[in-house]
Amino acid sequence: AGLFCALLLAKSGVCTPILLERGQAVESRGRDIGSLIHRRKMNEESNFAFGEGGAGTWSDGKLTTRIGRNSDAVRFVLETLVQFGAPERILVDGAPHLGTDNLVRLLRNMRNELRSLGGEIRFGAKVTDLHIEDGIAKGVNVQYSQAIERGTSVPEQPQEGSELILADAVVLATGHSARDVYEKLYESGVSLEAKGFAAGFRIEHPQTIINEIQYGREWGPTVVTGKSTTDKSNREHFEAFDNQEEHHEGKLPVPSYRLATDKAYDGSHSRGVYSFCMCPGGQIVPASTDPEEVCVNGMSFSKRDSQWANSALVVTVSPDDEVLEKYKEEHGVLAGIAFQRDMEQRASKFGGGNLTVPVQRLTDFVEGRVSSTVPSSSYRLGVKSAPCHELYPEPMTRALRDAVSNHFEKFMPGFLNEEALLHGVETRTSSPVRVVRDSKTLQATGIQNLFPAGEGAGFAGGIVSAAVDGLVVGEGVLEVLHDGEGRISPLKSVSKSVGFNY
Repeated sequence: AGLFCALLLAKSGVCTPILLERGQAVESRGRDIGSLIHRRKMNEESNFAFGEGGAGTWSDGKLTTRIGRNSDAVRFVLETLVQFGAPERILVDGAPHLGTDNLVRLLRNMRNELRSLGGEIRFGAKVTDLHIEDGIAKGVNVQYSQAIERGTSVPEQPQEGSELILADAVVLATGHSARDVYEKLYESGVSLEAKGFAAGFRIEHPQTIINEIQYGREWGPTVVTGKSTTDKSNREHFEAFDNQEEHHEGKLPVPSYRLATDKAYDGSHSRGVYSFCMCPGGQIVPASTDPEEVCVNGMSFSKRDSQWANSALVVTVSPDDEVLEKYKEEHGVLAGIAFQRDMEQRASKFGGGNLTVPVQRLTDFVEGRVSSTVPSSSYRLGVKSAPCHELYPEPMTRALRDAVSNHFEKFMPGFLNEEALLHGVETRTSSPVRVVRDSKTLQATGIQNLFPAGEGAGFAGGIVSAAVDGLVVGEGVLEVLHDGEGRISPLKSVSKSVGFNY
């Protein structure tokens, strides 16, 4: 959201955007992630959640959206991604995705374009407070740390210390993991409201099992990724059967799946349970931003050629949910954030600390017993068998069990499999808080010239809808500050409030 908004404002010719990124550029961010994976050294400001491109950079890079695949705004976003290096197939694929490797390249190109248009982008620039006078946002306070691009310090920006940056408007596009920002907004009197979210686990199957479920034994052997170890594993999986099925020449893409029910019984009423951000041929990664908390996510490279398939498997939590009651007493509108943090700290204890992830076979989770052994996992920092069925509040656990046993297994026979491994926890599917904004001006309620945008502000859910909301907000800024002068994007078919709800 922030990057697309900044590009629009820079192209308008009437604004000079300064994009502040608390994390590092993708080159340095990649090294920080390498240190996390190989040495368990976490940079709390540059990791799988924070850094150039946000959490979406190290993901599957899905470009599917619920806001209208063929709308002018979505087409504009997809065409813009192609302009900066995305493969042209995303314009025609039914379920387009980029993969982390493509995202890294195009983000670098977008950064260079922003600067060529006169805009600024500063890395290692953490916003610590809003500067508000008489109900008007006048700027932000920033704390700097060393910023490195392509191995050298960035000369155009401060490398340490703090600064008050004054501005005509402030666009708030933080992403959904910046909990310190929500807390600062709350303290500053910015109007917030609780919104629904979802939490649960990330489930991982061997990709061969998903190949068999989705394509059958006849067509499953034709899945080819081009990676020798993965393709060998797939051949051996199907060779173990009696070969009565007819086989075919050709190559099929790695299959995915999507599961959902709104009839998962939690002991007193029905809840929604669904898969989310399914990563075929992917891996599970640490999405934690605090070494004392455990949170996971999934990612894939563009070839989707690993031996595992993973997906979030999550339960809906409404703003007035019973599981949030004890958190509301102390945290009020930030109860959802407190719940997420509590579950992540519990997961850390269940895993024994040091970013080790608690795991449990799906079959054992359903039966309520600790797994005596666990299958291999793509998670690189280590897993530990744990009673994951005791991690979440009982209504959520019951709903997940019911969904798996009585809904998902019927839809995808074989999904409830001994080789399926639950990893705890997946809590950051979306922000549990929305920054309230005026539907016409897009400014934060009660604060002039403050423009909440994207997923972190509660107005998007995914790469494409976040980008569209960034464009919408960019045009809102031009409308408020310059009476619409400089408008360039084809958003006439999009509501000013993209609006995203679970």
